[in-house]
Amino acid sequence: MNTKTLSFTLLLLTATGAAAQTAREEIAANRYLAGSNYLDYNRQLTEKPLTPAPKGYEPYYMSHYGRHGSRWLIGEGDYTKPLGILREARRDGKLTAEGEATLQKVEAIYRTTHKRLGDLTTVGERQHHGIAQRMVEHFPELFKQKNLLIDARSTVVTRCILSMIAECEELAAANPTARIHNDVSDSLQFYLNQPWEGKVKKYGRTKQYIHDQYKRKWTHPKRLMRVLFNDEEWVYNNVPTGDLMRQLFDLAGNMQSHDSSIEMFSLFTDDELYDLWRQRNIGWYLDYGPAKETGNGIMPYSQENLLRNIIETADTVTTPQATLRFGHEVCVMPLACLLEMDSCGVATDDLDHLDDYWRNYRIFPMGSNIQLVFYRPKKGKEGDILVKGLLNERETTLPVNTDQWPYYRWADLRQYYMEKLRKAKE
Repeated sequence: MNTKTLSFTLLLLTATGAAAQTAREEIAANRYLAGSNYLDYNRQLTEKPLTPAPKGYEPYYMSHYGRHGSRWLIGEGDYTKPLGILREARRDGKLTAEGEATLQKVEAIYRTTHKRLGDLTTVGERQHHGIAQRMVEHFPELFKQKNLLIDARSTVVTRCILSMIAECEELAAANPTARIHNDVSDSLQFYLNQPWEGKVKKYGRTKQYIHDQYKRKWTHPKRLMRVLFNDEEWVYNNVPTGDLMRQLFDLAGNMQSHDSSIEMFSLFTDDELYDLWRQRNIGWYLDYGPAKETGNGIMPYSQENLLRNIIETADTVTTPQATLRFGHEVCVMPLACLLEMDSCGVATDDLDHLDDYWRNYRIFPMGSNIQLVFYRPKKGKEGDILVKGLLNERETTLPVNTDQWPYYRWADLRQYYMEKLRKAKE
């Protein structure tokens, strides 16, 4: 059995369980999952306890990359495009009662966005306080070390900086002796938010037509248009029905980013939510996942510089410390794929059934993070350096063999990843 197959088999046994649900079933049970990258981190928390450290070992280093927390939508048009259509329908007397109620919701949402596009919300700030609290709870031997060194760095985007501050505030409260260094600079962007370049740039988005094909295949707006509008001919002549359905879906998904009573998922049936979500799932897979359609799986290498930084920084660590990096989902997702955490690195020829193997909401909710926790023998003991990988605080499989999962020999992982990066240059 090869490593990828082994990892995927372990995923099925350890991560999803013997009676694993389909994506359709998971979304029906928890509609917030349909939000994909808008999923509130705190709506996907695991209750499964972490595996204790092997006997005679203790954590001494954490290497981390985390996405910013929940935010407002980034583009003005994300709000104004559906708003404009609904307002035009109101002027022409074409809204149903449900259409009018939907317009009022969209107007109320839009009023909150003035000079707030892309900003971190209070929900996002709360996510990062919780993540840091659990870091301390899970690894007190590390995070309560006297004079612990914490190197925290962020991209230059405000929501990322504020996410970093929220976590550092919590870590400082738990350990007043911690020596925390914060850094924000364009000079860090090459690995904290690496741009597409080389082969990745060449193949990036070259298969947009595939995504468009699935958008047409899985967007069924007819029922929703009848719910919102009272004149089918007017809709035919005035409304880009598929676009409007997807725009309202995005607004519905992102409402979990706010402390608000406004709810819009009820506009959609379970089947519609599932179909709209899996369009997004395929789109993210093509753009950042190991899709064969994009350079035979080249897109995760967009995070080559980040992985090199993780390895090179770990090579320098001799005393207890933590390296915290803050950025975006377009880094967390491909990094998880590049690291081959659980099924993130699995490629399939069957995009119609992609979600049998690869589900974006497991990888990159708001506040998503990767934690690599390094363990060494306690004083007076001997042994290899071990590493445990956590994706959104869940223990993951990694792409080398081990006889003590979820712990892996760092020497094996390091060799595997360095060889992987080397081959990508050929």
